[in-house]
Amino acid sequence: MLRDARALLDRPDARRNVVTWTALLSGYARARLVDEAEALFQRMPQRNVVSWNTMLEAYAAAGRVGDACALFDRMPVRDAGSWNILLATLVRSGSVDKARELFGRMPERDVMAWTTMVDGVARSDLKRARELFDEMPERNVVTWTTMMNGYLKGKQSELALGLFSGMLMAGIRPNQVTFLGALDACSDLAALCEGKQVHQMICKTAFQFDYFVESALMNVYAKCGEIGLARKLFDLSREKDLISWNGIIAAYAHHGVGIEAIRLYEKMQENGYRPNDVTYVVLLSACSHSGLVDEGLKIFESMVNDISIAVRDEHYTCFIDLCSRAGRLDDAKRLIHYLKIKPASGSVWSALLGGCNAHGNESIGNLAARNLLQAEPDNAGTYTLLPNIYASAGKWKEAAEIRSEMNNRGLKKQPGCSWIEVANKVHVFVARDKSHSESDLICGLLQNIHHMMRIVGTVPNDLVHVDEEVVSI
Repeated sequence: MLRDARALLDRPDARRNVVTWTALLSGYARARLVDEAEALFQRMPQRNVVSWNTMLEAYAAAGRVGDACALFDRMPVRDAGSWNILLATLVRSGSVDKARELFGRMPERDVMAWTTMVDGVARSDLKRARELFDEMPERNVVTWTTMMNGYLKGKQSELALGLFSGMLMAGIRPNQVTFLGALDACSDLAALCEGKQVHQMICKTAFQFDYFVESALMNVYAKCGEIGLARKLFDLSREKDLISWNGIIAAYAHHGVGIEAIRLYEKMQENGYRPNDVTYVVLLSACSHSGLVDEGLKIFESMVNDISIAVRDEHYTCFIDLCSRAGRLDDAKRLIHYLKIKPASGSVWSALLGGCNAHGNESIGNLAARNLLQAEPDNAGTYTLLPNIYASAGKWKEAAEIRSEMNNRGLKKQPGCSWIEVANKVHVFVARDKSHSESDLICGLLQNIHHMMRIVGTVPNDLVHVDEEVVSI
């Protein structure tokens, strides 16, 4: 079509004016034919601000930031669009300092300019981005959503959810991207109550039938332990594609329900969907967490024989984890040597090391640790697991040497952390932390549960007496 349009414009009887020239220029720009657009722009006998902005957008879309800046400086007249195009170009290229300088020079800053600047600054400085957000004379739904996404990318899901509440209080109606951000925050925080509230809001909008929103809702319920609700959403979904199938399979994998994950995989294929690399990752993970070794072997073999699948480190990691958890450490070791997995594949060696720690295999654990330290020399987890393996083998000297090496390197393992929501309040627990107000009661209850578990493991169920008060707690 562009060739035909150019032929019409080049005809001797063609009526050429700035509008027709700019229309063809816009066509080249949209087709990413920047060189052709540049040549046409140079030929134009007359240009207006739209022509200049079109050429500016062509440079921006092609990532030619230097050419865009040079063209902007040559512009005889600029409008708000000119400033916004260059500002967005600088932000997308990561030139935030130059974007700040340009933002300071702008004669007028509309809501688009402010939003672009908030987006750019949020990538490196969330505090300053929030200050810019608060300074804005006017905000729209895109502005609020941009700041929310900044928090989400910065792993500040609680602040993102708080901002979503503030947006609602300000009377701003969420759009699809806003709802997706709010659901992502609920998923990260495992905030079931808030997730249900967002779901209720979505049900009053047309977004309740949106495929992406449905997938995000499934993820929220799955992450919050409501696998039944996630499955119900999946079954009621009008449109299913490979991503949604992978999502529900991953949900069952996350909860260790490997048999159902495999059933869904088979049903997915019956419905005409071919598995991709992500499908195999979640399937192998499901088998690993459910102890389904033989099923995992069949799936791995099926994947290797599928010429459309590029086998990646994630697949090997899941498979090695499957063998390691089941105690088949020699098989895992042989597979690593057979596949000639490099020491740089840290995740694979980490999976093997975890299995060695669980099953007390010192020789293979030492091999895994050496390769893992070569790939990730500052991995504190390796320095934590290896002494445990040595200690279980009675090699206290070697265990002490590894811990000493860890201290000399100044490495510290992040303590485990978990949280639970009770009566609309989130309770956070860190390993070895006794700061919670109900710490004594919680520890006492855990000791009772541990005691009952030990009894159940050695005494027939009909002889086990369970304290009713403990159960009611």
